[in-house]
Amino acid sequence: MDISGKTRVCGVIGDPIGHTLSPTIHNAAFNHLGLDFVFLAFHVKAAELEKAMRGIRGLGIHGLNVTMPHKSAVIGCLDEVDFTVRFLGSANTILNRGGKLSGFSTDGVGALKALLENGVDLSGKKVLLLGAGGAAKAIAFVLVPEVGELAILNRSVEKAEELAETLGHMFNRKVMGGSLSPNTIKTNLRDSDVLLNATSVGMKPNLSQSLVAPEWLRSDLSVMDIVYNPVKTKLTKDAEAAGAKVVSGVEMLIYQGAESFEIWTGKSAPIKVMRKAALNKLSSKGESK
Repeated sequence: MDISGKTRVCGVIGDPIGHTLSPTIHNAAFNHLGLDFVFLAFHVKAAELEKAMRGIRGLGIHGLNVTMPHKSAVIGCLDEVDFTVRFLGSANTILNRGGKLSGFSTDGVGALKALLENGVDLSGKKVLLLGAGGAAKAIAFVLVPEVGELAILNRSVEKAEELAETLGHMFNRKVMGGSLSPNTIKTNLRDSDVLLNATSVGMKPNLSQSLVAPEWLRSDLSVMDIVYNPVKTKLTKDAEAAGAKVVSGVEMLIYQGAESFEIWTGKSAPIKVMRKAALNKLSSKGESK
């Protein structure tokens, strides 16, 4: 990597940030395409967010990913946002155009592409979405126009029902909200075609946890878990054992990253290169199982 005064800088901000795979993924993509870009991680605490964003303008940093806990608060520091960001109330990607900061959300599109590119048929299908938090809301927003029916289950039933009602009216689709209880999950799974876990259940170090009992899974299901650490969660292992089609959380990570990459560079993202870099990094850290 030959860094000069012409090199464009992109990065990611968050707190904590030491776990991020974004530098590995994006630098591999920049190098593969021979782009004069570099990607760095910046540890930014909530109290320093506004200062950091002024620094983005002052230093001319070209593009930024935004992770927890800044996805909502960062909107107040931006000059313009798209409709998706306004609806979700969060942004995870920023483009700096001559000091004008534009905000985007690529989480939902990343999840949708991860499903479609891995051969999951959504047209006319029922999707069961576990969770109604930030990531789940972004995913639901892009899924509703693509599917026949969406069920959203969440620990806060009111939050799930409110999101379901809003999306149902917005897209004129059948969307229901309910409780994230074992019985409700089991009941909804009976006629679901796709199961998507958008909660943190099963994330390292809680490797033995899953919201779904193994006996509820079937071979005709497609299952995606947005958790990517570990690459294979208990849910996806159980789904594989049941013969279901499984999509790893790494796929969503890669495709949402690819959307950001294309916003910053105007180039098609090298998906295979980005996936290989992510999996190699996880493997080297012992987090691929």
